Amino acid sequence: MIKKLAKYTKGYVKDSILAPVFIAGEVLMEVIIPLLVANIINTLNGVNPSFDAIWQTALLLVGCCLVSLTFGCLAGRSSAIASCGFAKNLRHALFDKVQTFSFGSIDKFSTASIVTRLTTDVSNLQNSYAMLIRIAIRAPLMLIFSLVAAITVNPGLASVFLISIPVLALAIAIVTLNAYPVFRKVFTTYDNLNGVVQENLAGIRVVKSYVREDFETKKFKTVSAKIYELFAKAERVVSWNTPVMNACIYGTMLVVAWLGSQIIIGDIGTVGGMEVGDLSAVITYSIQMLSSLMMVSMIMVMLVMSKASGDRCVEILDEQNDIVNPQNPIYEIANGDIDYDDVCFRYSKSADKNTLDHINLHIKSGMTVGILGGTGSAKSSLVQLLPRLYDVTEGSLKLGGVDVKDYDITSLRAGVAMVLQKNELFSGTISENLRWGNPGATDEELVEACKRAQAHETIMARPDGYNTFVERGGTNFSGGQKQRICIARALVGKPKVLILDDSTSAVDMQTDAYIREGLAHFLPDTTKLIIAQRVASVQQADMIIVLDDGKLVDYGTHDELLARCTIYQEVYYQQTKGGNE
Repeated sequence: MIKKLAKYTKGYVKDSILAPVFIAGEVLMEVIIPLLVANIINTLNGVNPSFDAIWQTALLLVGCCLVSLTFGCLAGRSSAIASCGFAKNLRHALFDKVQTFSFGSIDKFSTASIVTRLTTDVSNLQNSYAMLIRIAIRAPLMLIFSLVAAITVNPGLASVFLISIPVLALAIAIVTLNAYPVFRKVFTTYDNLNGVVQENLAGIRVVKSYVREDFETKKFKTVSAKIYELFAKAERVVSWNTPVMNACIYGTMLVVAWLGSQIIIGDIGTVGGMEVGDLSAVITYSIQMLSSLMMVSMIMVMLVMSKASGDRCVEILDEQNDIVNPQNPIYEIANGDIDYDDVCFRYSKSADKNTLDHINLHIKSGMTVGILGGTGSAKSSLVQLLPRLYDVTEGSLKLGGVDVKDYDITSLRAGVAMVLQKNELFSGTISENLRWGNPGATDEELVEACKRAQAHETIMARPDGYNTFVERGGTNFSGGQKQRICIARALVGKPKVLILDDSTSAVDMQTDAYIREGLAHFLPDTTKLIIAQRVASVQQADMIIVLDDGKLVDYGTHDELLARCTIYQEVYYQQTKGGNE
């Protein structure tokens, strides 16, 4: 994990190196300062103290303090730049990776989990990296330098520290081993929390229309309470750090102070160079050393949390996309011919049965094809295989006489435009949304596409016309308006295949008829696949496909199916005002 994450420090290696260097300078000054203070105290305790020497030492002490402060500021600046840069690179890498995901990978992680990993988990890693190149360097250096300095002053007293170090190390190990599994569960529960929030906000109109605010609040509180319980459990484990650390620190200080006092008093001021100032220095070093160990314990807790976050981020980075470009991709789609040759498809390898079962279809370029079937009949699954949102499990699917797996994915999806029932508009102007279909489209092309999609008048009714700002998610447009703008967006690209997945469900019958008429004249060579619930929407199609439970029941013209297909007959007569059953 560390090796994989380390490469995202690229561009910030200099600051990542400078931070520890500055920290080393800061620590060195902080270790020298107690020696200077001890020198002043020892001089003052002398028989004839030299005040000139005291002033010189005092000035040197002030200088060391200023140098230490400077090194500390520079270390803080470098560590902030390095950690923020690391987080930026990692977040970009995760987002770029998600953009390459197939629908299967997105289904595997869930949207809420991906959002948590790009936000909370990356922030945890950023904080940990800042600690790693600053405090994680400072703590061991302070421990080593202070121990060396204490041994220099009095080796006997310095040996007291060696007793407390194993106790602290054992406490850190116990906390680390017990806290990690809990923090792992915490971040998994965060995924559920984000999922609840996302679902509630996306469907807030439905929640309010059904007066389900209390139900949603209870659901949120349940997940939130679970996070509280897990965090409380983790904190109970981590909380043992502080009393153990304090006991060791203050216990060691008491022992050092008592032994040092005995040496000084018992031997009338000095034994082996041990004076009052030396005792002061040793006590200061004991505080520095044991505080360093406390820092190490804090670092270990943070690293435990960041390991859970790091594992989750690496899972995204390591995800193997099952839909990739071939070695020698084809970039041009000859025409809109579509051939399903014994196609089977299932969303999961462990699924009990196929979602699509042995589909054989041959559609000529330029045809208008209607697709009918009940809920769960796999209508959407049938068309989602064309742009390789999913790949076929068995058989082959060809577009323009070439297997879709042989095309460059970008070129394939540019040639197969999809308009979904749940349409998405993005923040920006209407023109910017329309140019998703073709970034280089002219204003005239935008207007023409909108006229064919029956969206032009709706747009021009707005004061700013095509420069009207679209709120996030298109909340300032009705469902029918969004559908028509999304259809226009697909038309702007002039694709080889146009898929309308129940994308006129929110418009009236007359507008639906106008849209179908506009499509027929605007893109005569484009193959149009129309998934619909209304027979009237596909009645004039060149071919109508009837699906049931993932199987191809029948296909043909309206008249042919009306004469022989029982399912089509039932749907038609149920929807026809004067039909006889």
